Amino acid sequence: MKVTPSKLNSYLFLKLPSAYWTGVRVKEISEETCVSTVKHRWINQNPFRSMYFAVQAMAAELSTGALVMYQIQKSGASISMLVAQNNSVFTKKAVGRIRFQCTEGSKVKAAIQTAIETGEGQTFWMKSIGKNERGEAVSEMNFEWTIKVKPPKN
Repeated sequence: MKVTPSKLNSYLFLKLPSAYWTGVRVKEISEETCVSTVKHRWINQNPFRSMYFAVQAMAAELSTGALVMYQIQKSGASISMLVAQNNSVFTKKAVGRIRFQCTEGSKVKAAIQTAIETGEGQTFWMKSIGKNERGEAVSEMNFEWTIKVKPPKN
C-alpha cells in the first residue's frame, strides 16, 4: 500500500476511530514532512474551552508515526514500530484549526537503514509542533519511536 493522506485517513477510521471521530486528519505527507490537522469542536474540547490535550497528542503522534510508516514502506523491509515514550509542552490554548508538522523524515530513514544493516532495534525521538491559524505555536510534542526488523517467517 502506498502511504497517502487519503489512505492514512481511511486507516484512522478503521483502526483508530477515536482519532477519526475527534477530527484528526493527515493533510500532506512526503519523504521528509508530514502534516496533520484537527479543529477545536465540541467533541474534542476540555472544560476550559480549548482542545483536550489527548486530541492534540493524537494529531501530533500521527504526524510522526505516519512518517515512520512512510519510510518503512519505502524501505521494503518488514519492520515493527512502537512509541516508547513521549513528552509535551503546551504554550497557548488550542482553539480553531491546529496544524501539527513533523519534518524529520531523514532521521527515520537513517534509523531504518541502521536497523536493516545491523539487525538491531533502533530508537529515535521525533518532534511535532502544533500551530494555530495565526502561526502561533500552541504545543510541542516529542515521541520516542522504536523500530525493529522482523525475523523472516519460515
